[in-house]
Amino acid sequence: MVIAVASCSGGGDDDGGEPAATPSGDTGTPEEEPEDDGAGGDGEEQNGDESEEPAILATVTGEEDITLTVTRAERETGGFLTVEGTLHNGSGADWRSRAWAGQENELAGNDFSMAGATLTAMEEGKRYLILRDTEGRCLCTNFALHLEAADTVTWFAQFPEPDAATTQVDFQIGQMPPATIEIR
Repeated sequence: MVIAVASCSGGGDDDGGEPAATPSGDTGTPEEEPEDDGAGGDGEEQNGDESEEPAILATVTGEEDITLTVTRAERETGGFLTVEGTLHNGSGADWRSRAWAGQENELAGNDFSMAGATLTAMEEGKRYLILRDTEGRCLCTNFALHLEAADTVTWFAQFPEPDAATTQVDFQIGQMPPATIEIR
């Protein structure tokens, strides 16, 4: 019954006569509870912690003032490696590159994407191509039409997992210089 009464009194706060009671200490207590919900602000602080800049594993700048940053290279359950980061268009114009889709016929339908990315594991003497589904779509980011001037977007690409002993690979796409990254 206490909950029902509290619920009814909460509805009464919306009535014109009850707001006069709102300044009293009795109604002030429930208002303090939402401030405790402000403790959700602690959650916001946690979100703030999560929104901190991720560690940068590698950054390369190449074709037409495009900067590629790698922020994650991690082995996943199932035998693949996920690489993530950001792509920044530092030029003064919109940019796209079909070369980023790769030269394989199967990947041609991926247009402007991370489909042409490769990993080279020098320790193994192997080169890994991007994973794809049964329809030839890469397991990676597709950027649609273009990257607008001064825009920064996130990307991901998935590859077969290198040997367990391999800790360093070179990530490359298009005409960008290779980015040497540590993998976990």
